[in-house]
Amino acid sequence: MDYELMMNGNVKIGQKAPEFDAVTSCGPISLNDYKGKWLVFFSHPGDFTPVCTTEMIAFARAYTYFKQLNTELLGLSIDSNASHLAWIYDIYCKTGIKLPFPIVADRSGQIARKYGMVSNDVSTTETVRNVFIIDDKQIVRTIMIYPLNVGRFIPEIIRTVQALQMADCAKGSTAANWMPGQPVIVPPPQTFCELEERQNSINENKNGISWYLSFKQPPEICEKSSSDNKTKNE
Repeated sequence: MDYELMMNGNVKIGQKAPEFDAVTSCGPISLNDYKGKWLVFFSHPGDFTPVCTTEMIAFARAYTYFKQLNTELLGLSIDSNASHLAWIYDIYCKTGIKLPFPIVADRSGQIARKYGMVSNDVSTTETVRNVFIIDDKQIVRTIMIYPLNVGRFIPEIIRTVQALQMADCAKGSTAANWMPGQPVIVPPPQTFCELEERQNSINENKNGISWYLSFKQPPEICEKSSSDNKTKNE
């Protein structure tokens, strides 16, 4: 599987994230270091570039929010570790902001190609703006891809992590434009008896529009877990 991924960069939602060992701006790491935590693994086209600089600052400012969700950040480009360090230091000198997360120095492009971060139709030497949300069991849950000239919207990445965690905990789904604290979608019934029960519940409780689309408040255990994560990281 790893060989196939390395050759094709064909990472899919629902599969185990490809393993790797890497040199980073914070020292050597491996994907296994993140077991038990969620991970936002993102690539950027290059150090000392304008859009990437704004993204690094935005990720750094949002880092506390990710930590509250038991989520770590990990960047990657094919620049050298020395380049990463110089760029991080320049950002600090100009803004006073320290990047609290590592950036992988993938000089060979091996990790980038394993994850399909290089779009040959755009550039054979730069990674595009990929985002892989990997859960605490190291399963790829979400893949976002942005072009070179459009910066990422960090609040949407945070919201997606929150939605994934809530959907898992509540054993349901989240609706379009879902935000934390809002109801979740109940899985649709699988038998006609369940359908009738669901429709009766909707008629009585006004908690849906039809048997196939109804809502429930998130279980208290989900809300408590979210609160515990926040307290733990404050």
